[in-house]
Amino acid sequence: MMELVKTLRQEHDEIWAFTERMQQMCVDFMENNQFDEQAFRQAIQFIREFADKEHHQKEERLLFRAMTDELGSLAVNLIQHGMLVEHDQARLYVSDLEQAVTAYAQTKEAVHKLNILANATSYCAHIRRHIEKENDAVYPFAERSLKPETIAALEQEFALEQQNKNN
Repeated sequence: MMELVKTLRQEHDEIWAFTERMQQMCVDFMENNQFDEQAFRQAIQFIREFADKEHHQKEERLLFRAMTDELGSLAVNLIQHGMLVEHDQARLYVSDLEQAVTAYAQTKEAVHKLNILANATSYCAHIRRHIEKENDAVYPFAERSLKPETIAALEQEFALEQQNKNN
């Protein structure tokens, strides 16, 4: 298994665990009216900083670029009309969640509570399906289809990024 893919899968595990915690926040808010604005804002920050900026950008910049450059129309369709669209959908859920959190914090209106719950749980369901597609289809497709020299170049680029990040 490519070290890049291994790391992406580990990041998926972190994101999945996060969705379980966020779902519990939604249950607490729904059942007990426990609204922790700071916790929701921290969740939004985690999604933007880790799930999107760290994880999705790594996929887009490294693996997806290599796949679309080398594997033709099947990879282009899979990435551009599948994975990238899903990344954008996740960003929309987060943007709408942030707006709802701000509105609810100001007004405590039920419609904003509903929008918090709808967007947070939609994000969780969406990103879990997305993770399953990448783990079960996209990553295996890349590993068996990319040329060995492309994989070696990706691994080298990934190792260099990790080294620069740690320095």
